[in-house]
Amino acid sequence: MVIDEVLGTDAGQHQPPLDPGDPLSPGFRDLVSARLSTFLDTQQPALAAIGDELEPVLRLARDLLRGGKRLRPAFCVWGSVAAAGLPGPEQPALVAAAASLDLLHVSALVHDDVMDGSDVRRGQPSAHRQLEAAHVDAGWVGDPAAYGRAGAILLGDLLLMWSAELLQHAGLPAAALARGLPVVEAMRTEVTGGQFLDIVAQAVPLAPPGAGDSPAAAALDHALQQANRVVEFKSARYTVQRPAQLGAALGGGDPALHEALGAYGSPLGRAFQFRDDVLGVFGDPELTGKPSGDDLREGKRTVLVAHAYAHAGPAGRALVAARLGDPALDAAGVADLQQVITESGALAAVEATIEAGYAEAMSALDAAEVTPEGRTGLTAMAEAAVLRSF
Repeated sequence: MVIDEVLGTDAGQHQPPLDPGDPLSPGFRDLVSARLSTFLDTQQPALAAIGDELEPVLRLARDLLRGGKRLRPAFCVWGSVAAAGLPGPEQPALVAAAASLDLLHVSALVHDDVMDGSDVRRGQPSAHRQLEAAHVDAGWVGDPAAYGRAGAILLGDLLLMWSAELLQHAGLPAAALARGLPVVEAMRTEVTGGQFLDIVAQAVPLAPPGAGDSPAAAALDHALQQANRVVEFKSARYTVQRPAQLGAALGGGDPALHEALGAYGSPLGRAFQFRDDVLGVFGDPELTGKPSGDDLREGKRTVLVAHAYAHAGPAGRALVAARLGDPALDAAGVADLQQVITESGALAAVEATIEAGYAEAMSALDAAEVTPEGRTGLTAMAEAAVLRSF
């Protein structure tokens, strides 16, 4: 197959070496971007043979895949290094396999934006909004918004299938691929199940029935249980734990390493998501690529919101209940909710949780038997996951 020739181990033999001290270096991100670009090039003839109408689909895929932090591919690569040391001739195949995780990730983002009604992704209109605008510009019949949503769902589906295809044809030895597939299969199920938990969490009341006028303890317990389950399956395993375990499986790691990376990845993945939750409320739009307070407009039931609702006074709880999930929430409304979150102590509580998750992850890594390069790389990855502003 052409894809094997392009993405296999014969391609890119002279790639720059990986740097344990800078595991998310521009050079690494460029390697992943090049792999993804090459893969999309291989898909262009097949889409063109179906029809010119698919050109916008490929363009959207390229645009969305140009951005991102490349965290999941990096955790995969450094999980492999933790098991087997820095790669030699097999590096191109490992990078291609790791890059497949970003196809999966962008698939999830496209679907997530449809479900949340998000207008912006990575500093540009979200996929369904771009397709909606194209419908309007072309003067087509029917509902432009429905067309945009349908087109984005299909784009997300295509990216999901492509992620499996890229992994399958990355050039990995058959034995390595067989070791890695169960991890990826679990990851796909968990992130989809976690997404369903998320839409359920956004549909149920903020406080459980019967909580009364003083719902602090009951509301916090109820909301934290919901939010933590969503975070574990939608984010923690999907962002850190499973990518690192996939890398270890590809590198021939033993069950003890698999377990150690689970103990490292779960608390670190939760800390990563909690940092994301903070940025979704307080982040700089120029850095995050999304409007300030967008998570509040979308009604995200985060741990941050759970703490705020539990510990705010009656007026603050009423404001959260009334304005959380309001798509018309303006800058003043965002500022009001930010004040409730800060004054209730919710922001400080989540920051403490982030620090605790980071410490737990580092303790697990300290106890793990990994290569020196893997330890350095995974330590730096942990710092990048939680000490960030975007």
